Amino acid sequence: MELLILFNSVLALVVMLLVLRIYDAFMIIVWQPFVLTRRFKKQGISGPKYKILYGNLGEIKKMKRESELSILDLNSHDISPRVFPHYQQWMSQYGETFLYWSGTQPRICISDPELVKQILTTKSGSFVQPNLRPELLQLLGRKGLAHVDDADWVRHRKILNPAFSIDRIKVMTKVMVDCTVRMLDEWRNDKTEKLVMKKEMKREFHRITADIIATAAFGSSYAEGIDVFRSQEELMNCCVLSITDIFIPGIQYLPTPMNFRIWKLDRKIKNSIKKIIDSRLESKPDYGDDVLGIMLRSCESEKKEQKLSIEEIIDECKTIFIAGYESNSNLLAWTTLLLSLHQDWQEKLREEIFKECGKDKIPDSDTFSKLKLMNMVFMETLRLYGPVSHFFREASKDSKIGDLEIPKGTTVVFNLLKMQSDKAIWGPDADKFNPLRFENGVSQAANHPNALVAFSLGPRTCIGQNFAMIEAKTVLTMILQRFRLSLSDEYKHAPVDHLLVMPQQGLPLMLQPLED
Repeated sequence: MELLILFNSVLALVVMLLVLRIYDAFMIIVWQPFVLTRRFKKQGISGPKYKILYGNLGEIKKMKRESELSILDLNSHDISPRVFPHYQQWMSQYGETFLYWSGTQPRICISDPELVKQILTTKSGSFVQPNLRPELLQLLGRKGLAHVDDADWVRHRKILNPAFSIDRIKVMTKVMVDCTVRMLDEWRNDKTEKLVMKKEMKREFHRITADIIATAAFGSSYAEGIDVFRSQEELMNCCVLSITDIFIPGIQYLPTPMNFRIWKLDRKIKNSIKKIIDSRLESKPDYGDDVLGIMLRSCESEKKEQKLSIEEIIDECKTIFIAGYESNSNLLAWTTLLLSLHQDWQEKLREEIFKECGKDKIPDSDTFSKLKLMNMVFMETLRLYGPVSHFFREASKDSKIGDLEIPKGTTVVFNLLKMQSDKAIWGPDADKFNPLRFENGVSQAANHPNALVAFSLGPRTCIGQNFAMIEAKTVLTMILQRFRLSLSDEYKHAPVDHLLVMPQQGLPLMLQPLED
Protein backbone atom coordinates (compact mmCIF):
# COMPACT_ATOMS: atom_id res chain seq x y z
CA MET A 1 0.00 0.00 0.00
CA GLU A 2 2.81 2.37 0.94
CA LEU A 3 4.58 1.54 -2.35
CA LEU A 4 1.41 2.34 -4.29
CA ILE A 5 1.07 5.69 -2.50
CA LEU A 6 4.73 6.45 -3.22
CA PHE A 7 4.30 5.45 -6.87
CA ASN A 8 1.20 7.64 -7.23
CA SER A 9 3.01 10.57 -5.59
CA VAL A 10 5.98 10.23 -7.94
CA LEU A 11 3.64 9.86 -10.93
CA ALA A 12 1.72 12.98 -9.87
CA LEU A 13 4.98 14.90 -9.52
CA VAL A 14 6.15 13.78 -12.98
CA VAL A 15 2.79 14.72 -14.52
CA MET A 16 2.88 18.12 -12.79
CA LEU A 17 6.42 18.78 -14.02
CA LEU A 18 5.44 17.70 -17.53
CA VAL A 19 2.39 19.98 -17.48
CA LEU A 20 4.56 22.88 -16.29
CA ARG A 21 7.05 22.24 -19.07
CA ILE A 22 4.25 22.11 -21.65
CA TYR A 23 2.79 25.30 -20.19
CA ASP A 24 6.17 27.08 -20.30
CA ALA A 25 6.74 25.91 -23.89
CA PHE A 26 3.27 27.11 -24.90
CA MET A 27 3.88 30.52 -23.32
CA ILE A 28 7.26 30.95 -25.06
CA ILE A 29 6.41 29.44 -28.45
CA VAL A 30 2.81 30.61 -28.93
CA TRP A 31 1.43 33.03 -26.35
CA GLN A 32 4.34 35.47 -25.94
CA PRO A 33 4.76 36.09 -29.71
CA PHE A 34 1.00 36.65 -30.01
CA VAL A 35 0.92 39.14 -27.10
CA LEU A 36 4.06 41.03 -28.13
CA THR A 37 2.98 41.28 -31.75
CA ARG A 38 -0.32 42.89 -30.65
CA ARG A 39 1.48 45.15 -28.18
CA PHE A 40 3.81 46.52 -30.84
CA LYS A 41 1.00 46.77 -33.40
CA LYS A 42 -0.83 49.17 -31.07
CA GLN A 43 2.26 51.40 -31.34
CA GLY A 44 2.20 51.24 -35.13
CA ILE A 45 5.09 48.74 -35.29
CA SER A 46 4.68 45.63 -37.42
CA GLY A 47 6.89 43.18 -39.26
CA PRO A 48 7.06 39.77 -40.94
CA LYS A 49 4.66 37.17 -39.59
CA TYR A 50 5.93 34.99 -36.74
CA LYS A 51 6.24 31.29 -37.58
CA ILE A 52 5.96 28.90 -34.67
CA LEU A 53 9.35 28.05 -33.13
CA TYR A 54 11.37 29.28 -36.14
CA GLY A 55 10.23 32.89 -36.20
CA ASN A 56 11.71 34.48 -39.34
CA LEU A 57 15.00 32.53 -39.43
CA GLY A 58 13.99 30.62 -42.58
CA GLU A 59 13.33 33.85 -44.48
CA ILE A 60 16.58 35.39 -43.29
CA LYS A 61 18.62 32.37 -44.35
CA LYS A 62 16.96 32.22 -47.79
CA MET A 63 17.38 35.94 -48.52
CA LYS A 64 21.00 36.01 -47.37
CA ARG A 65 21.86 32.91 -49.41
CA GLU A 66 20.36 34.47 -52.54
CA SER A 67 22.01 37.82 -51.89
CA GLU A 68 25.47 36.27 -51.54
CA LEU A 69 25.28 35.15 -55.18
CA SER A 70 25.16 38.76 -56.39
CA ILE A 71 28.03 41.14 -57.25
CA LEU A 72 27.70 44.88 -56.57
CA ASP A 73 28.58 47.82 -58.79
CA LEU A 74 31.74 49.53 -57.57
CA ASN A 75 30.34 52.98 -58.36
CA SER A 76 27.99 52.91 -55.38
CA HIS A 77 28.78 52.12 -51.76
CA ASP A 78 25.23 51.42 -50.68
CA ILE A 79 25.99 47.88 -49.49
CA SER A 80 23.09 47.41 -47.08
CA PRO A 81 20.79 45.61 -49.59
CA ARG A 82 23.43 42.91 -50.13
CA VAL A 83 24.65 42.60 -46.57
CA PHE A 84 21.19 42.70 -44.94
CA PRO A 85 18.66 41.86 -47.66
CA HIS A 86 16.06 40.88 -45.05
CA TYR A 87 16.31 44.25 -43.29
CA GLN A 88 16.07 46.01 -46.64
CA GLN A 89 12.93 44.14 -47.64
CA TRP A 90 11.25 44.53 -44.26
CA MET A 91 12.02 48.26 -44.07
CA SER A 92 10.39 48.76 -47.46
CA GLN A 93 7.31 46.83 -46.28
CA TYR A 94 6.94 47.87 -42.64
CA GLY A 95 8.96 51.05 -42.17
CA GLU A 96 12.39 51.76 -40.71
CA THR A 97 11.41 50.46 -37.27
CA PHE A 98 10.01 46.94 -37.42
CA LEU A 99 9.57 43.76 -35.37
CA TYR A 100 10.94 40.38 -36.39
CA TRP A 101 11.68 37.07 -34.67
CA SER A 102 14.92 35.14 -34.25
CA GLY A 103 13.32 31.85 -33.33
CA THR A 104 11.10 32.75 -30.38
CA GLN A 105 13.17 35.84 -29.51
CA PRO A 106 11.50 39.16 -30.37
CA ARG A 107 13.75 41.73 -32.05
CA ILE A 108 12.91 45.35 -32.72
CA CYS A 109 15.13 46.85 -35.42
CA ILE A 110 15.89 50.59 -35.23
CA SER A 111 18.06 53.00 -37.22
CA ASP A 112 17.16 56.31 -35.58
CA PRO A 113 20.37 57.87 -34.14
CA GLU A 114 18.44 59.59 -31.34
CA LEU A 115 16.96 56.30 -30.12
CA VAL A 116 20.37 54.61 -30.41
CA LYS A 117 21.92 57.42 -28.37
CA GLN A 118 19.30 57.11 -25.62
CA ILE A 119 19.76 53.36 -25.27
CA LEU A 120 23.55 53.58 -25.14
CA THR A 121 23.75 56.60 -22.82
CA THR A 122 20.85 57.86 -20.68
CA LYS A 123 18.94 54.53 -20.74
CA SER A 124 21.98 52.23 -20.70
CA GLY A 125 21.01 50.84 -17.28
CA SER A 126 17.77 49.46 -18.73
CA PHE A 127 19.42 47.72 -21.70
CA VAL A 128 21.97 44.95 -21.18
CA GLN A 129 24.00 42.58 -23.29
CA PRO A 130 21.62 39.92 -24.65
CA ASN A 131 22.14 36.21 -24.14
CA LEU A 132 24.19 34.93 -27.07
CA ARG A 133 24.28 31.49 -28.61
CA PRO A 134 26.82 29.19 -26.85
CA GLU A 135 29.13 29.01 -29.88
CA LEU A 136 29.30 32.81 -30.04
CA LEU A 137 30.16 32.99 -26.36
CA GLN A 138 32.90 30.43 -26.89
CA LEU A 139 34.29 32.54 -29.72
CA LEU A 140 34.10 35.92 -28.00
CA GLY A 141 34.69 34.98 -24.38
CA ARG A 142 31.78 34.35 -22.03
CA LYS A 143 33.41 36.35 -19.22
CA GLY A 144 35.16 38.94 -21.37
CA LEU A 145 34.61 42.68 -21.05
CA ALA A 146 32.30 42.83 -24.09
CA HIS A 147 29.72 40.51 -22.53
CA VAL A 148 29.72 40.95 -18.75
CA ASP A 149 27.38 43.44 -17.09
CA ASP A 150 26.92 45.46 -13.91
CA ALA A 151 29.60 45.05 -11.20
CA ASP A 152 31.60 42.54 -13.25
CA TRP A 153 31.82 44.99 -16.15
CA VAL A 154 32.97 47.80 -13.81
CA ARG A 155 35.65 45.50 -12.35
CA HIS A 156 36.93 44.31 -15.75
CA ARG A 157 36.94 47.81 -17.21
CA LYS A 158 38.79 49.28 -14.23
CA ILE A 159 41.52 46.62 -14.45
CA LEU A 160 41.94 46.91 -18.23
CA ASN A 161 41.79 50.71 -18.59
CA PRO A 162 45.52 51.26 -17.89
CA ALA A 163 46.44 48.76 -20.64
CA PHE A 164 44.71 50.93 -23.25
CA SER A 165 45.69 54.37 -21.96
CA ILE A 166 47.13 56.89 -24.43
CA ASP A 167 50.58 56.64 -22.83
CA ARG A 168 50.55 52.85 -23.08
CA ILE A 169 49.41 52.97 -26.71
CA LYS A 170 52.28 55.33 -27.55
CA VAL A 171 54.64 52.63 -26.28
CA MET A 172 52.79 50.02 -28.36
CA THR A 173 53.26 52.13 -31.51
CA LYS A 174 56.85 50.94 -31.84
CA VAL A 175 55.60 47.33 -31.80
CA MET A 176 53.08 48.19 -34.51
CA VAL A 177 55.83 49.75 -36.64
CA ASP A 178 58.17 46.77 -36.16
CA CYS A 179 55.47 44.28 -37.17
CA THR A 180 54.59 46.36 -40.25
CA VAL A 181 58.25 46.63 -41.28
CA ARG A 182 58.51 42.83 -41.18
CA MET A 183 55.50 42.48 -43.46
CA LEU A 184 56.76 45.09 -45.93
CA ASP A 185 60.23 43.51 -46.00
CA GLU A 186 58.62 40.17 -46.89
CA TRP A 187 56.80 41.86 -49.77
CA ARG A 188 60.04 43.42 -51.00
CA ASN A 189 61.93 40.15 -50.81
CA ASP A 190 59.30 38.10 -52.59
CA LYS A 191 61.27 37.17 -55.71
CA THR A 192 58.29 35.40 -57.25
CA GLU A 193 56.51 38.71 -57.76
CA LYS A 194 56.85 40.89 -60.83
CA LEU A 195 57.46 44.65 -60.86
CA VAL A 196 53.83 45.25 -59.88
CA MET A 197 52.87 42.80 -57.15
CA LYS A 198 49.46 41.27 -56.68
CA LYS A 199 48.57 40.65 -53.07
CA GLU A 200 45.51 39.17 -51.42
CA MET A 201 45.14 42.01 -48.96
CA LYS A 202 42.44 40.41 -46.83
CA ARG A 203 44.92 37.67 -45.95
CA GLU A 204 47.85 40.09 -45.53
CA PHE A 205 45.88 42.35 -43.18
CA HIS A 206 44.71 39.35 -41.17
CA ARG A 207 48.31 38.40 -40.58
CA ILE A 208 49.68 41.87 -39.74
CA THR A 209 46.87 42.76 -37.30
CA ALA A 210 47.20 39.32 -35.66
CA ASP A 211 50.95 39.83 -35.29
CA ILE A 212 50.43 43.29 -33.78
CA ILE A 213 47.80 42.27 -31.23
CA ALA A 214 49.78 39.17 -30.21
CA THR A 215 53.01 41.13 -29.78
CA ALA A 216 51.65 44.37 -28.28
CA ALA A 217 49.03 42.90 -25.95
CA PHE A 218 50.50 39.53 -25.02
CA GLY A 219 54.25 39.79 -25.60
CA SER A 220 53.85 36.87 -27.99
CA SER A 221 53.91 36.85 -31.79
CA TYR A 222 51.80 35.70 -34.70
CA ALA A 223 53.84 32.48 -34.86
CA GLU A 224 53.21 31.70 -31.18
CA GLY A 225 49.56 32.70 -31.30
CA ILE A 226 48.83 31.12 -34.68
CA ASP A 227 46.77 28.28 -33.16
CA VAL A 228 44.52 30.85 -31.45
CA PHE A 229 43.97 32.83 -34.66
CA ARG A 230 43.39 29.80 -36.88
CA SER A 231 41.05 28.17 -34.38
CA GLN A 232 39.11 31.41 -33.88
CA GLU A 233 38.73 31.83 -37.65
CA GLU A 234 37.40 28.29 -37.93
CA LEU A 235 35.09 28.78 -34.94
CA MET A 236 33.90 32.03 -36.51
CA ASN A 237 32.95 30.06 -39.64
CA CYS A 238 30.97 27.64 -37.46
CA CYS A 239 29.11 30.59 -35.93
CA VAL A 240 28.32 31.98 -39.40
CA LEU A 241 26.86 28.61 -40.43
CA SER A 242 24.70 28.26 -37.32
CA ILE A 243 23.59 31.85 -36.71
CA THR A 244 20.39 31.49 -38.76
CA ASP A 245 19.55 28.03 -37.36
CA ILE A 246 16.96 27.65 -34.64
CA PHE A 247 18.46 27.39 -31.16
CA ILE A 248 16.82 25.10 -28.60
CA PRO A 249 18.31 25.32 -25.09
CA GLY A 250 20.36 22.19 -24.39
CA ILE A 251 21.09 21.47 -28.05
CA GLN A 252 24.69 22.61 -27.48
CA TYR A 253 25.27 19.50 -25.35
CA LEU A 254 24.21 16.98 -28.00
CA PRO A 255 27.04 14.99 -29.68
CA THR A 256 26.40 16.34 -33.20
CA PRO A 257 29.21 16.71 -35.76
CA MET A 258 29.00 20.51 -35.49
CA ASN A 259 29.13 20.44 -31.68
CA PHE A 260 32.12 18.08 -31.74
CA ARG A 261 33.87 20.53 -34.05
CA ILE A 262 33.01 23.51 -31.82
CA TRP A 263 34.13 21.69 -28.65
CA LYS A 264 37.44 20.74 -30.26
CA LEU A 265 38.11 24.29 -31.45
CA ASP A 266 37.19 25.76 -28.07
CA ARG A 267 39.64 23.39 -26.34
CA LYS A 268 42.38 24.34 -28.80
CA ILE A 269 41.81 28.06 -28.22
CA LYS A 270 41.80 27.68 -24.43
CA ASN A 271 44.90 25.45 -24.45
CA SER A 272 46.78 27.87 -26.73
CA ILE A 273 45.92 30.86 -24.54
CA LYS A 274 46.74 28.89 -21.38
CA LYS A 275 50.16 28.07 -22.85
CA ILE A 276 50.86 31.80 -23.37
CA ILE A 277 49.66 32.53 -19.82
CA ASP A 278 51.75 29.74 -18.29
CA SER A 279 54.82 31.01 -20.11
CA ARG A 280 54.27 34.46 -18.63
CA LEU A 281 53.61 33.08 -15.14
CA GLU A 282 57.06 31.48 -15.20
CA SER A 283 58.55 34.97 -15.42
CA LYS A 284 57.13 35.94 -11.99
CA PRO A 285 57.54 38.40 -10.25
CA ASP A 286 57.81 40.55 -13.40
CA TYR A 287 54.73 39.86 -15.47
CA GLY A 288 55.42 42.78 -17.82
CA ASP A 289 53.34 45.91 -18.44
CA ASP A 290 51.32 44.81 -21.49
CA VAL A 291 47.66 43.74 -21.38
CA LEU A 292 48.42 40.19 -20.25
CA GLY A 293 50.85 41.37 -17.57
CA ILE A 294 48.29 43.82 -16.15
CA MET A 295 45.63 41.11 -16.01
CA LEU A 296 47.96 38.58 -14.36
CA ARG A 297 49.04 41.08 -11.71
CA SER A 298 45.39 41.57 -10.83
CA CYS A 299 45.22 37.88 -9.85
CA GLU A 300 47.37 38.66 -6.83
CA SER A 301 45.13 41.43 -5.54
CA GLU A 302 43.41 40.75 -2.22
CA LYS A 303 40.56 43.07 -3.20
CA LYS A 304 37.78 41.36 -5.14
CA GLU A 305 37.00 44.53 -7.12
CA GLN A 306 40.59 44.61 -8.44
CA LYS A 307 40.97 40.91 -9.24
CA LEU A 308 40.50 38.70 -12.31
CA SER A 309 40.45 34.91 -12.19
CA ILE A 310 42.48 32.84 -14.67
CA GLU A 311 39.21 31.78 -16.32
CA GLU A 312 38.23 35.44 -16.77
CA ILE A 313 41.69 36.24 -18.16
CA ILE A 314 41.37 33.45 -20.73
CA ASP A 315 38.01 34.86 -21.84
CA GLU A 316 39.42 38.40 -21.96
CA CYS A 317 42.21 37.07 -24.18
CA LYS A 318 39.61 35.54 -26.51
CA THR A 319 37.79 38.88 -26.72
CA ILE A 320 40.98 40.87 -27.33
CA PHE A 321 42.37 38.41 -29.88
CA ILE A 322 39.20 38.38 -32.00
CA ALA A 323 38.47 42.12 -31.65
CA GLY A 324 42.09 43.15 -32.02
CA TYR A 325 42.79 41.52 -35.33
CA GLU A 326 39.53 40.60 -37.06
CA SER A 327 37.84 44.02 -36.89
CA ASN A 328 40.91 46.03 -37.81
CA SER A 329 41.98 43.75 -40.65
CA ASN A 330 38.59 44.41 -42.27
CA LEU A 331 38.86 48.16 -41.63
CA LEU A 332 42.23 48.19 -43.42
CA ALA A 333 40.89 46.05 -46.25
CA TRP A 334 37.94 48.36 -46.95
CA THR A 335 40.12 51.48 -46.63
CA THR A 336 42.64 50.25 -49.19
CA LEU A 337 39.78 49.24 -51.49
CA LEU A 338 38.35 52.77 -51.34
CA LEU A 339 41.78 54.35 -51.91
CA SER A 340 42.31 52.05 -54.90
CA LEU A 341 38.99 53.16 -56.35
CA HIS A 342 39.61 56.84 -55.56
CA GLN A 343 43.17 57.47 -56.67
CA ASP A 344 42.84 61.21 -56.02
CA TRP A 345 42.36 60.53 -52.32
CA GLN A 346 45.22 58.05 -52.30
CA GLU A 347 47.51 60.80 -53.63
CA LYS A 348 46.15 63.33 -51.12
CA LEU A 349 46.98 60.97 -48.27
CA ARG A 350 50.42 60.23 -49.68
CA GLU A 351 51.19 63.95 -49.97
CA GLU A 352 50.07 64.47 -46.37
CA ILE A 353 52.25 61.58 -45.21
CA PHE A 354 55.30 62.87 -47.08
CA LYS A 355 54.73 66.34 -45.64
CA GLU A 356 54.38 65.21 -42.03
CA CYS A 357 56.54 62.10 -42.03
CA GLY A 358 58.77 62.12 -45.09
CA LYS A 359 59.20 59.39 -47.69
CA ASP A 360 61.16 56.97 -45.56
CA LYS A 361 60.89 58.17 -41.97
CA ILE A 362 59.42 55.71 -39.52
CA PRO A 363 56.17 57.23 -38.14
CA ASP A 364 55.58 57.67 -34.42
CA SER A 365 52.53 58.39 -32.29
CA ASP A 366 53.00 62.17 -32.62
CA THR A 367 52.87 61.91 -36.42
CA PHE A 368 49.37 60.48 -36.51
CA SER A 369 47.72 63.44 -34.81
CA LYS A 370 48.86 65.55 -37.80
CA LEU A 371 47.32 63.26 -40.44
CA LYS A 372 43.95 65.01 -40.68
CA LEU A 373 43.02 63.70 -44.13
CA MET A 374 43.86 60.14 -43.15
CA ASN A 375 41.58 60.41 -40.14
CA MET A 376 38.76 61.64 -42.41
CA VAL A 377 39.30 58.68 -44.75
CA PHE A 378 39.09 56.20 -41.88
CA MET A 379 35.91 57.83 -40.57
CA GLU A 380 34.34 57.63 -44.01
CA THR A 381 35.38 53.99 -44.32
CA LEU A 382 33.84 53.22 -40.94
CA ARG A 383 30.65 54.94 -42.08
CA LEU A 384 30.34 53.02 -45.35
CA TYR A 385 32.00 49.71 -44.48
CA GLY A 386 32.19 49.63 -40.70
CA PRO A 387 33.19 46.08 -39.68
CA VAL A 388 30.53 46.15 -36.94
CA SER A 389 27.37 46.62 -38.99
CA HIS A 390 24.86 46.02 -36.23
CA PHE A 391 24.74 45.14 -32.55
CA PHE A 392 22.21 44.32 -29.88
CA ARG A 393 20.88 45.27 -26.46
CA GLU A 394 18.14 43.56 -24.47
CA ALA A 395 15.56 45.39 -22.36
CA SER A 396 16.11 44.26 -18.75
CA LYS A 397 12.74 45.80 -17.81
CA ASP A 398 9.81 47.49 -19.52
CA SER A 399 11.35 50.67 -20.96
CA LYS A 400 10.45 53.67 -23.08
CA ILE A 401 12.74 55.32 -25.63
CA GLY A 402 11.30 58.25 -27.52
CA ASP A 403 7.66 57.29 -28.16
CA LEU A 404 8.51 53.59 -28.32
CA GLU A 405 7.58 51.29 -25.42
CA ILE A 406 9.81 48.21 -25.32
CA PRO A 407 8.72 45.22 -23.19
CA LYS A 408 11.19 43.42 -20.95
CA GLY A 409 13.11 40.68 -22.79
CA THR A 410 12.88 42.33 -26.21
CA THR A 411 16.17 42.57 -28.10
CA VAL A 412 16.86 45.90 -29.78
CA VAL A 413 18.89 45.66 -33.00
CA PHE A 414 20.84 48.75 -34.06
CA ASN A 415 20.99 48.72 -37.86
CA LEU A 416 24.19 50.74 -38.19
CA LEU A 417 24.58 50.19 -41.94
CA LYS A 418 21.21 51.82 -42.55
CA MET A 419 21.82 54.62 -40.06
CA GLN A 420 25.27 55.41 -41.47
CA SER A 421 24.14 55.51 -45.10
CA ASP A 422 20.77 57.22 -44.69
CA LYS A 423 20.41 60.18 -47.09
CA ALA A 424 18.02 61.86 -44.65
CA ILE A 425 20.89 61.94 -42.12
CA TRP A 426 24.00 62.27 -44.30
CA GLY A 427 22.71 64.14 -47.34
CA PRO A 428 22.11 63.17 -50.99
CA ASP A 429 25.67 61.84 -51.40
CA ALA A 430 25.31 59.37 -48.53
CA ASP A 431 26.16 56.41 -50.79
CA LYS A 432 29.30 58.14 -52.10
CA PHE A 433 32.85 58.20 -50.75
CA ASN A 434 33.38 61.75 -49.47
CA PRO A 435 35.85 62.00 -46.55
CA LEU A 436 35.51 65.81 -46.53
CA ARG A 437 32.17 65.42 -44.78
CA PHE A 438 34.30 64.83 -41.64
CA GLU A 439 36.34 68.01 -42.15
CA ASN A 440 34.83 69.61 -39.03
CA GLY A 441 34.78 66.44 -36.95
CA VAL A 442 32.45 63.48 -36.52
CA SER A 443 29.75 65.40 -34.63
CA GLN A 444 29.39 67.91 -37.51
CA ALA A 445 29.43 65.39 -40.37
CA ALA A 446 25.68 64.66 -40.35
CA ASN A 447 22.49 66.26 -39.09
CA HIS A 448 22.78 64.27 -35.86
CA PRO A 449 25.99 64.34 -33.76
CA ASN A 450 25.78 60.60 -33.01
CA ALA A 451 25.00 59.28 -36.47
CA LEU A 452 28.35 57.41 -36.56
CA VAL A 453 28.71 54.90 -33.72
CA ALA A 454 31.47 52.65 -35.05
CA PHE A 455 32.91 52.24 -31.54
CA SER A 456 29.58 52.51 -29.67
CA LEU A 457 28.62 55.33 -27.29
CA GLY A 458 28.29 55.97 -23.59
CA PRO A 459 29.91 53.99 -20.78
CA ARG A 460 30.48 50.92 -22.96
CA THR A 461 32.41 52.72 -25.68
CA CYS A 462 35.01 50.32 -27.12
CA ILE A 463 38.04 50.24 -24.81
CA GLY A 464 40.33 49.49 -27.76
CA GLN A 465 39.22 52.42 -29.94
CA ASN A 466 42.51 54.36 -29.70
CA PHE A 467 44.56 51.20 -30.16
CA ALA A 468 42.59 50.29 -33.29
CA MET A 469 42.95 53.72 -34.89
CA ILE A 470 46.70 54.02 -34.18
CA GLU A 471 47.26 50.51 -35.52
CA ALA A 472 45.31 51.24 -38.73
CA LYS A 473 47.14 54.55 -39.25
CA THR A 474 50.54 52.90 -38.69
CA VAL A 475 49.95 50.17 -41.25
CA LEU A 476 48.35 52.42 -43.88
CA THR A 477 50.98 55.16 -43.50
CA MET A 478 53.85 52.76 -44.05
CA ILE A 479 52.17 51.08 -47.04
CA LEU A 480 51.45 54.41 -48.76
CA GLN A 481 55.05 55.53 -48.16
CA ARG A 482 56.23 52.61 -50.28
CA PHE A 483 53.49 51.49 -52.66
CA ARG A 484 50.83 52.78 -55.03
CA LEU A 485 47.63 50.74 -54.76
CA SER A 486 45.23 49.77 -57.52
CA LEU A 487 42.43 47.26 -57.80
CA SER A 488 43.05 43.90 -59.46
CA ASP A 489 40.76 42.89 -62.33
CA GLU A 490 39.99 39.76 -60.32
CA TYR A 491 38.25 41.67 -57.54
CA LYS A 492 34.52 41.07 -57.14
CA HIS A 493 32.68 43.60 -54.98
CA ALA A 494 30.80 41.35 -52.59
CA PRO A 495 30.58 42.69 -49.01
CA VAL A 496 29.04 40.10 -46.70
CA ASP A 497 27.98 39.89 -43.07
CA HIS A 498 29.97 37.05 -41.51
CA LEU A 499 29.60 38.44 -37.97
CA LEU A 500 31.65 41.35 -39.34
CA VAL A 501 31.38 43.06 -42.73
CA MET A 502 34.13 41.59 -44.91
CA PRO A 503 34.96 41.01 -48.60
CA GLN A 504 33.26 37.69 -49.38
CA GLN A 505 35.59 36.90 -52.29
CA GLY A 506 38.77 38.45 -50.90
CA LEU A 507 40.58 41.65 -51.85
CA PRO A 508 43.25 41.23 -54.57
CA LEU A 509 45.15 44.51 -55.04
CA MET A 510 48.04 45.51 -57.25
CA LEU A 511 51.00 47.11 -55.44
CA GLN A 512 53.56 49.13 -57.36
CA PRO A 513 56.74 50.19 -55.49
CA LEU A 514 56.95 53.99 -55.61
CA GLU A 515 60.57 54.14 -56.78
CA ASP A 516 59.48 52.28 -59.91
